[in-house]
This record gives sequence, C-alpha cells and structure tokens, in this order.
Amino acid sequence: MSIITLTSDFGNLDYRVAAVKGKILSLNPKVNIIDITHDIQAFNLIQTSYIVRNAYKYFPKGTIHILSVDSFYNRSRKNILYKADGSYFLAADNGLLSLIFFDIKPEAIYEITLNNRFDDVINFTSTDVFVPAAVHLANGGLPEVIGRKIDTSKQLLFPKPVFNESEKMIIGEVTYIDNFGNIISNISKDFFESSGKGNEGFTIKFRNLTLSRVYSSHTEVVSDWERETEFHGQSAAIFNDSQLLELTIYKGSKKNGAKSLFGLNVGENIYVEFV
Repeated sequence: MSIITLTSDFGNLDYRVAAVKGKILSLNPKVNIIDITHDIQAFNLIQTSYIVRNAYKYFPKGTIHILSVDSFYNRSRKNILYKADGSYFLAADNGLLSLIFFDIKPEAIYEITLNNRFDDVINFTSTDVFVPAAVHLANGGLPEVIGRKIDTSKQLLFPKPVFNESEKMIIGEVTYIDNFGNIISNISKDFFESSGKGNEGFTIKFRNLTLSRVYSSHTEVVSDWERETEFHGQSAAIFNDSQLLELTIYKGSKKNGAKSLFGLNVGENIYVEFV
C-alpha cells in the first residue's frame, strides 16, 4: 500500500487538511495517509525542515511526502518534486527542500508541470497540484510524466555553527524548540568533538548561564540524577536523537521547560568554549 504523508502550516481548525485528504481519497481510496504535523508556524521553513528531516527517515523507501508550508499558489513560482534518499518530496520552490537536504544531493529535481497550461485554474496548490502529482506517484507513475527535469531549485542556507580558532570557541544558534520546551541547537556531536579535539574541557554558555557537561541521552541524565535526592527541574545539555546539542529541563514543558526558564529564542547564540 502506498504511503503519502502530509506536513503543513494549515493548523487543524480550518478545512484545508480535510480537503487535501479528501482529494487524495477521491483519486485513490487505497492510499495510506499519514500526518506528520499541521502545527508548523506559518511560513516557518527552518522549523519545517527540522521536523521533516527527522521524521521522513522512519518511513519506507518510496514514501511520498507533501510539504504544504509557504505553499499558496503563485504563478511566478514553480512547484517542485525532489527524489531524494529513496523517497519523493513535493513542495513549493521556496528553498524548503534545500534546507531539509542541505547535506544530501537529490537524485533528481522536477518542476511539476501537470497544471501548467494557460487555462488551468489553480485555487489551492495542495489539492490542485501536489495531490494529483502524489497520487500519480503512488499509483506507480513516473515523475517524468508529471514534471520537467531541472538542474536546480531555490537554495537557502541552513544556519551552520562556526569554530573560532583563536578563541577556541564554537558559535552556534538555536534552530528549534520542541513541544517540551527543549532548545535544539545547530551544533552536531561530530562538529563539537572535532572542534574540541585535544582540549581538556569545555563550558557551554548562553545568556548568563553555563553548563560544563553534555550527556549522551535523556536516559543518562535521569540515571545520573537519580543518585541525588531531588532532580526535578534540573537543567542539562545532551546530544539528542538527531545528535544535536540540546538544552533541556528534566520533566520540563512549554510552561516550565528550557525555553521558559532559559529565555532563549530561535536564532539566539549558544557558545561552547574549550579549555
């Protein structure tokens, strides 16, 4: 059974998500539709890229992903199809796919052309362009039938950490805040370890706070704190499931998690100083 996933900034109050699902089922009632999320902040491509990049890898190869973020129809903007990492990704040509695959070269890129006639009326990109293209692929159709192969698409630069050699310091930034209020940076474990090679220790600095240890997982944090009498509300740094440096509060939430207590926002700097 073919799988089509949906990611959007539509929210769940309006009709749009239901319309997309209804259109898919009207074209192929046997398709398996999976929601990744519809709670993306409006037009937020960085947030979308983090969620999709970490979710799509768990789906079978050949899955078709519709990414309806910043996707409202504009005749001067292409709609594109990426074939990448064994699956298909449909989105507006707004740079989103370049953020998701900043370190993976797509196997092919297509401009979706099935609705490009002058007399075609497109009211809603997701139902009028993405869904017919996705169902075509789900039915076993070739991307060349619905698209024109192109060499490149709009490119956006994913924010990368830098290492200041003279000060022995990584300068990274907050790129995502999850549902528990955890603060995720763009500092990967590999970059952290290669930058700090040969040094004896480090200090993680943000706002007026510091941490001097990074745990390998939330489980290690809990195991360590259980040796203490009170650890609820303790702060820590970990390398999360994506192997990115994360600031966390034990059993934190949106109200009392790292975002609330540390006061950090997306785009703010996090520093790692080696000694």
